[in-house]
Amino acid sequence: MKKIYETTIINTGGRAGEVHSPDDSFTYKVSSPGSNIENSTNPEQLFAAAYSACFNGALELVMSKAKNVNPSTVTAHVSLFSDIKEGFSIAVTLDVHIDNVDLETATSLVEKAHDVCPYSKATRNNVDVTLNVI
Repeated sequence: MKKIYETTIINTGGRAGEVHSPDDSFTYKVSSPGSNIENSTNPEQLFAAAYSACFNGALELVMSKAKNVNPSTVTAHVSLFSDIKEGFSIAVTLDVHIDNVDLETATSLVEKAHDVCPYSKATRNNVDVTLNVI
């Protein structure tokens, strides 16, 4: 496989610290969900942002190949779970809307995007991912 991109993000302080790129073009304070620390984010929000952007990019690629390109919106809901036996886990629900496309066509395009998206591939058989075509 040919590598087409690589990035680096550094975390210090875990969920009570920060994440940043080596050139500081990307910098965020990190906090735990519910801590209400102003101007901070948490790993679940970062994952939701990245997955929704990646999935929508994959959807745009699939629509382009199908010659059926329309504006689309992907909303990612990432849930954090705690289990005494298993520890922590996440689940994802992706709400996907494609303008001017019937439900059957949209569902087909979304399923194909789920096969193409690198985040979908990375989570497959490890994270519960639900696709809602709306």
